[in-house]
Amino acid sequence: MTANSRILLVEDEVNLAESIRFNLLKNGYAVELAKDGRAALKAFGESDFDLILLDIMIPYIDGFEVARQIRTRAPLMPILMLTALTDIKDRVHGLEVGADDYLTKPFYIDELLARIKAMLRRRDWYRQTPPVEDIFRFGKNEIDFSNFVCRSGNSEFVLTQREAILLKYLVAHKNRIISRQELLENVWNISGEIETRTMDIFIARLRKYFEPNPKKPVYIKSVRSAGYLFSDTEMENKTDQAG
Repeated sequence: MTANSRILLVEDEVNLAESIRFNLLKNGYAVELAKDGRAALKAFGESDFDLILLDIMIPYIDGFEVARQIRTRAPLMPILMLTALTDIKDRVHGLEVGADDYLTKPFYIDELLARIKAMLRRRDWYRQTPPVEDIFRFGKNEIDFSNFVCRSGNSEFVLTQREAILLKYLVAHKNRIISRQELLENVWNISGEIETRTMDIFIARLRKYFEPNPKKPVYIKSVRSAGYLFSDTEMENKTDQAG
């Protein structure tokens, strides 16, 4: 997929932007550079991209708001945030507004390229996960895995692609404990290179969407020191909660 993939690079640090752009071009990607939030949204509205590489601290409109606006217009667009912010609250906020992953500055270019390659392969992973019916229902929830549209009670929303992949994997392996390592390898397609905290944030987001009480989950449960277990029946949660 690399040769034909188009990336929107949003970065205002000139030297860093040119270094990233050079390496992306060298690896076969087509790249469009935007140096501020307004330019990023304009470019996104005028062209088609396969991935957004988005700095947070950019002029006019920051990366958080850019991600939020892009996500409302294109729920399935992969967004990788670049951040010099080290506070976990900033990282969590980035994921909450729609980023699929983040990379903290400074970083090695090989790590960036690996993340990009992995994110661009996600549609293939989604198709290759064990089959489940397109329309899946549990409790008061309904998910259309063909377009990621969900209904929970009276609300309707669209999952990001990462959220949908994670949920589909849990559903396809329901009633079985799935380790964090298994999720890293089969949902993120990497082994130990992503912070477990990121995965836990995505689990928390799915609980917020679908659980009657996210603090006491009955569908997406944690099993201490083991991983997660999905059940499509609302049962008394007797597993040992780990987060």
